Amino acid sequence: MTSVPRQSAGPTIIVMIQHIHHLRRRSVVLSALLLPVIGTLLALGAVTSVSAGDTGEKAARKAAEMTALRDAVTRKEIQPLPRIMSIAQSKVPGDVVKTELETKDGRWIYEIKILTPTGRVREVKLDARSGAIFAIEDD
Repeated sequence: MTSVPRQSAGPTIIVMIQHIHHLRRRSVVLSALLLPVIGTLLALGAVTSVSAGDTGEKAARKAAEMTALRDAVTRKEIQPLPRIMSIAQSKVPGDVVKTELETKDGRWIYEIKILTPTGRVREVKLDARSGAIFAIEDD
C-alpha cells in the first residue's frame, strides 16, 4: 500500500485566521465609533423626521395632483387616459409601456409610448383636450 503524501495546510489556515481576526477588530472599532452617533440621531428624531416628512409631503403633493387631474377630466379640459390610450393604439398597435401628461406652452399633452409587435418603441403625442394626434415618433 502506497501512501500519498499530505500537503500541509498550516500556513494557509494561520493566514486566514489572522485575516478574520483583523476584520473582527476593524468591525468592532467601527461599531464603537458609529453606535453613539446613530443613537444620538435617533434620540433627536433627526433620522425619522426627515424620512417621514419627505413621505408625507410627497404623498400630499401626489394626492393634490391626482385630484386636479380628476377635476380636469370632469370639466372636459382633458380626455380620460383610457380614451387617449385607445386613440393612440388605433394608430400604433401594440402595448402601452409608458404614459405622461404634461403642459407645454399652456397646452396639455399626452405622450404615450407603445411597444409594437416588431419590437420598436413609438411615441404618440396627443392633444389632451381633443385627443388629436399631432406626432408619432420613434423613441
